[in-house]
Amino acid sequence: MTVEAAGLLLPSDVLIIVMENLGIEDLINLSYTCKFVNLLVHEFGWSLYLRNNVRSSFTLQLARRNWSSFDQVRYDVASDRSWAQANFNARPLSHPWHNKLQPKIALSASVLLVAAGHTIYIYHITCSSSLDDGAPGVLYEGSYSFTDRREITSITFIPDGHSERTVAVGFEDGHIHRVFLPHFQQEQSNNNLPLALNIERNSPLGLRVVDIVESLTCSDDMLLSLSAFGTAGLCNLSSDSPLVSAINLDCRSWSSFICMRSSTPFTAFGTTSPNPLVVHAITPSSLSPAPFAILHPTRERSTAVYDITDAPPSAPWGSSKQVIVSGWYDGAVRVHDMRSGRRDSGVTGSPAPLRPMLTFCDPWSDEPIYSVSCGGGSSSFVAAGTARHSVVAFWDVRRPTEGWSVHAPGNDSSPVYSLVLESSRVFGVTQSRPFVFDFGPGVTKETYPFLPASTRSQYDSLKLKKNGVGYRVTQYNHSRS
Repeated sequence: MTVEAAGLLLPSDVLIIVMENLGIEDLINLSYTCKFVNLLVHEFGWSLYLRNNVRSSFTLQLARRNWSSFDQVRYDVASDRSWAQANFNARPLSHPWHNKLQPKIALSASVLLVAAGHTIYIYHITCSSSLDDGAPGVLYEGSYSFTDRREITSITFIPDGHSERTVAVGFEDGHIHRVFLPHFQQEQSNNNLPLALNIERNSPLGLRVVDIVESLTCSDDMLLSLSAFGTAGLCNLSSDSPLVSAINLDCRSWSSFICMRSSTPFTAFGTTSPNPLVVHAITPSSLSPAPFAILHPTRERSTAVYDITDAPPSAPWGSSKQVIVSGWYDGAVRVHDMRSGRRDSGVTGSPAPLRPMLTFCDPWSDEPIYSVSCGGGSSSFVAAGTARHSVVAFWDVRRPTEGWSVHAPGNDSSPVYSLVLESSRVFGVTQSRPFVFDFGPGVTKETYPFLPASTRSQYDSLKLKKNGVGYRVTQYNHSRS
């Protein structure tokens, strides 16, 4: 079929090829030309735009399957605009816990998990049939407690088909277990008492170490564990004998990251040592005991790396698995590109330290960075949780000098221990409770759990905005001008 206009005669397949390189405004203008082209844009143009402008998101996956391509683009454009203006709704997901904890969060397309102390709190992600029905909600299901284990220190989802209810849980006593989260019944969700977890006790995962399981990360079927004293174990979850390899880093260790989809599969470890961020190769049979890359800060002193993640998908350097982002003790977030040749002089017999290609910092704070995550508006943001005052800092990698920070709801003195950043939402957790910053449209009072007024024994300093949806939080820009 061809399209005829004044001085124009083009087959529809040529127009579709042209659409592959068009932005939002160009597609809108093209859709105004005639009815046939309008239909062509709605049938092909918006889906092509989504394919070229991916917005990674866990909690929107199920809803977006029901939304039209045009609705998905509308949602993304509105979210990107809110990110550019630092405009969001801040919502706590619970009242403060009675004790000060060091919690962790894990997120899938259908479940948000908050592991705090001996308990896992479960939130269900709802679905919406269209954008007009509002944003997908987050509903509290209930909690489960471990009565025969020490505190939970790490948690991550692991492959289990399509149920997304299986996690690897690491404990303070060195155990790692595969845990199946049963689906809640309605009568259970109305019961606030913790329920017993179904644990596969006959098949522990990884090593049984004698100290804290500090970190658990998973990529494809490979699970990486790291203990506080530096014992790293690599497990193949699809194998009858899961443990593949183990090495010892011989230093205080904090964080780990695994990537099986890089051209050279690798693991990265964050430690307290003269070389606090190192990368080890993964071979088909083992985890290499010696690093093939040392990702060094610009300062010549021993420091620590507390968290590691992959880079924003839409960064100027391209979507590469060879780029990682890390949070450091000196308050900086550093981006290292392992393809780069910018290196310092090294020690004979070891790799030359690789310089960071980008460094972010909040000029008003030098607090250590405890957690990092990437995504956000246009898939180009970096978020960092600091060690005090529940502060989360944000930077757009396209404009790295124009960052801003915000305190979590409640504004307590806690670190932000864990963060997950997706296209329109930021989930985080402090020593007191989990929270979310939602930049997307369609947020209502019912999108997140309702918090009844606190009692004297459960005093809460939250203040609701006039719109009745978000809570008041303190924000500030990084600019000194």
